[in-house]
Amino acid sequence: MSIIPERLLRTGTTDLLTRIGLVLAGVALIAVVGRLAVTTPDAAIILAVAVLAMGVTAVQPGLIPLAVLPLLLVVLRVGGGGVDLSLSDFALAAAAVPALLLARRPFSAGLRAVLWASAVYQFATLITVVNNPYTANAVEWAHAWMLVSGSLLVGWAVGANGHARTGLRLLIGTIAVLATITVVEGLIHIAHGDLSPVYPSFPYGMHKNFAGTVCAMGAVMVYARPAWAGINRRWSFVLMGMMLTAVLLTQSRQAVIGLVAAVFVLVLRSRTDRRRSKLVLLLVAPLVLFVTNLVQDQVQSGNQFNSVFQRLTWFQDSMTVWSSDPWFGVGLRWWYTDRFPFQFQPPNAEIEVLTSAGAVGLAAFVLLMVVALRVAWRMDPAYGSLAVAVLVSRIVQGQFDLFWSAVQGSLPFLVLGLCLGAKWCSEQRESSEARAPEPAGAPHPAGLLQTPGAAR
Repeated sequence: MSIIPERLLRTGTTDLLTRIGLVLAGVALIAVVGRLAVTTPDAAIILAVAVLAMGVTAVQPGLIPLAVLPLLLVVLRVGGGGVDLSLSDFALAAAAVPALLLARRPFSAGLRAVLWASAVYQFATLITVVNNPYTANAVEWAHAWMLVSGSLLVGWAVGANGHARTGLRLLIGTIAVLATITVVEGLIHIAHGDLSPVYPSFPYGMHKNFAGTVCAMGAVMVYARPAWAGINRRWSFVLMGMMLTAVLLTQSRQAVIGLVAAVFVLVLRSRTDRRRSKLVLLLVAPLVLFVTNLVQDQVQSGNQFNSVFQRLTWFQDSMTVWSSDPWFGVGLRWWYTDRFPFQFQPPNAEIEVLTSAGAVGLAAFVLLMVVALRVAWRMDPAYGSLAVAVLVSRIVQGQFDLFWSAVQGSLPFLVLGLCLGAKWCSEQRESSEARAPEPAGAPHPAGLLQTPGAAR
């Protein structure tokens, strides 16, 4: 009788057949590359890169998703012709394909639950895509699916293939680079007497809310600092200080509020290290005071065009747009069209979905968020606390801005998939060690329990 479970045999056979298919497809593409090398060199280069990617995927399924992780934080716009996408979106799509084809099976129950919730949301928003046919609507529908399901699969591929530590370090390292750029530019502005919010300009222009929210989520990751990430205390203090400084220099209030909410969640879930928790709470308390003073100053200024009063106006205009189709909405990214006299982006996640996909879409969106939070909360805190904190940070940030945007929308689900994959990989390793046969000549455990008299 085989000691290998039938489920694992089926999984191994499926992986083998998939890899054979990739090899055969690669051979076919090599022939095409040879044909195009003379007539169409550009197409030949693209196909050659595809062949290389397929070969790497066949050897190590998690390597391409791992290598692409830093690009998933690059918000540089490369779309055109009505397709407003970033480099992060294209990198995510490129990484999601090998992640889907050769993802470790079977998926964990938590991953399946979030994927099904994502499918429900996509089905609910498909109605508004059909009712409102225009390019940005269809593109954003596929974009939202990729931000959730694609990010989950990429994170799962990295974690389940045993690269969770390297993957999380790559994410934190990339965010640290962004934080360093923000701090350097902020110090230059301060040296010239400019105390306005910092909009990072190197190596391309970035909005202050993008830089602030991403650095805030990076600070959440550093503070969570799961044991399997292998980040020592000294480096965590350095990284945390750099990212918090970047958040303050951007003056992004949504980033500060999201960071504070995530830290409170981590403190509530922490059962040890109370001294560290109290210290961090003392550090984030001034952030709350900072945001409160900013809002109070804007309210007292009486300027009807500052961000506080402008958001109130946008809320009212959003309700006017929603009344056009309360059940199914007026279409995703409706503000890209000229169907309404209002040219603004809804400053709230729920209002964004409500105007775009109606009450039906909003119900599916709430379901997706609840399922994701529930899966992360019920996970072992060694893995789940990080996922919960990043999700909470993003949901709170989304109360003051768009939710479905590149990087900010994909990063929480990427981290959730990474944590689910890391936990699954750990369980598989423990299961394999438990099934491993005992070395020859090792005493049987029952023999160790015999008394000296029984042995004689």
